[in-house]
Amino acid sequence: MDSKEENKLPVLFIGHGSPMNAIEENEFSKTWKKIGSELPLPKAILCISAHWFINELAVTAMEKPKTIYDFYGFPKELYEIKYPAHGSPEFAKETSELLIDENAKLDMDWGLDHGTWSVLCRMFPDAKIPTYQLSINYAMPPKYHFEIGRKIKALRSRGVLIIGSGNIVHNLRMMKFDNAPYDWAQDFDYNSKRLIEKREFESLIEYSNLGKEVQLSIPTPDHYYPLLYVLGCVSKDEEIKFFTEKIDLSSISMRSLIIG
Repeated sequence: MDSKEENKLPVLFIGHGSPMNAIEENEFSKTWKKIGSELPLPKAILCISAHWFINELAVTAMEKPKTIYDFYGFPKELYEIKYPAHGSPEFAKETSELLIDENAKLDMDWGLDHGTWSVLCRMFPDAKIPTYQLSINYAMPPKYHFEIGRKIKALRSRGVLIIGSGNIVHNLRMMKFDNAPYDWAQDFDYNSKRLIEKREFESLIEYSNLGKEVQLSIPTPDHYYPLLYVLGCVSKDEEIKFFTEKIDLSSISMRSLIIG
């Protein structure tokens, strides 16, 4: 096996759920902490977050990305969290070069949104690993996002930990606080797991054909698309492990996975 292939980092999809996971001690935050302690130390982290959903492809390239509070109505404690990780202008440039055919631009304005920092403050609480983000271009079809994942896969062998942060099932309008999951949410989440296990990625790319549960499970694709980037990063025969396999708040899948 090629030495680069042997030394490449895993790739993760994290079902990030509520921003409150950044401050609550629960099964999700505890598992993220455990995963972070077990991973090889990355040179940098690249996060594809559901919350940077814009009409172009961009890579954050600033030295000191700001912590973005892209939510409202939460406790004051949550807005006091800072995740002061440095950016990685060098890896940002390398990433944009891998995506040169897609006209990826270097961005100096965005920062780290809560799809990134709410997870990383549990996985890597010391914030010492340079961290940057790749936007999701909402104007492009699902296959495009999978192909972007294939194009950035080489970063894994360069010491970059690639994380997709979203939720396979994400319907905020249908949330309930009694936490009893809807049947449609459980069904779509489980069917997605089976397709991932069988490497039937094409079916997950063409997710609109997956049955009547789709419209409720994916009313908008922003939280689903990060999964496609992660699947695009998969090499043949890599082991896939699932964790936090639960529907939270009745309509949000916290299913997460680590590959490699």
